[in-house]
Amino acid sequence: MIENSWREQLKHSRKSLKDLNDFTLTETESAFFKYEGAEDKLPFMVNSYYSSLAENTPDDPIRRQFLPTIDEYTVTDCELSDPLGEKHYSPVPRLIHRYRDRVLLLTTDSCAMYCRHCFRRSFTGHDDGVVSSDELSAVCSYLEEHREVNEILLSGGDPLTCSDRKIEEILTSLRAVRPDIAIRLATRIPVVLPMRITENLIRIISDNGPVWLVTQFNHRKEISVLTEKIIASLVDNGIPVLNQSVLLKGVNDSVPALEELFQKLVRMRVKPYYLFQGDLASGTSHFRVPIERGQEIMSQLRQRISGLALPVYAVDLPGGGGKIPLTENYAIRQDEKNYYFRNIEGQEYIYPREI
Repeated sequence: MIENSWREQLKHSRKSLKDLNDFTLTETESAFFKYEGAEDKLPFMVNSYYSSLAENTPDDPIRRQFLPTIDEYTVTDCELSDPLGEKHYSPVPRLIHRYRDRVLLLTTDSCAMYCRHCFRRSFTGHDDGVVSSDELSAVCSYLEEHREVNEILLSGGDPLTCSDRKIEEILTSLRAVRPDIAIRLATRIPVVLPMRITENLIRIISDNGPVWLVTQFNHRKEISVLTEKIIASLVDNGIPVLNQSVLLKGVNDSVPALEELFQKLVRMRVKPYYLFQGDLASGTSHFRVPIERGQEIMSQLRQRISGLALPVYAVDLPGGGGKIPLTENYAIRQDEKNYYFRNIEGQEYIYPREI
């Protein structure tokens, strides 16, 4: 029944304006749908589970993540169709080798819903389909030859929209050639379609460990009773779960919103891993928060929550520059004898240079 439930959810997803009769749309939301067929547009799609979490108000944090607006057609000079420069680092189809010791596999272009802040919108939802067996074989051959690769990130799209059989093929193929490699599975399924996490899927993932599941909760309202149950099942079966939030204007760009989210995740045994500054993806400027504001939020959070609950605030530099932390510098100065630091309360402390 659960297996059929998630498939039915996807089959009957909302995909057009006529599917939104239960929402009172704003002018900017309605205007988006007048541009049906425009090139490079990220399609509109949301399943009924995720949309049921939203309230019928324009400023609802769930609604803002799935309901598009005309603002997506405003493309600034700094925005890019490939904001992370991934195409320049693809040695074989579907594989991205940007960092020396880790690679990323684009498993599928499908998702359980299309997040309006998506940075890979030029790939997602554009009929590239699921990675083929031949493509997977080429990836495995590459991994056999490149022993410096210690980790592989399965991404897309969302890998968990694939069938259990395909997911098992991907994981077992990788394990056959590189039993030593660590696998990271990047998915929003626990957030947007938790009923997809079946007992059989958990078994497949657990049997091919070590697999780290990396998800994306952006707001406390995304955590339902079902979500908590699914996360508990993953962790109880030896699958560690990390969370990568995106800092989004009008969704979570406040200290209370992020504090509540991160504290809740820790109670669920999910480690808040990253808080990402918005990428320079085309049509997403209305979601981006100034870095100075992000740093201010992090500074206040550091005074309110523990290190366990605090993620790393980071930006993925445009054009392929990679991730860098946007952390505060607490060092004030140094002399021949000492380092001088200021703590989060603004008090000055000394640490000797010679110990």
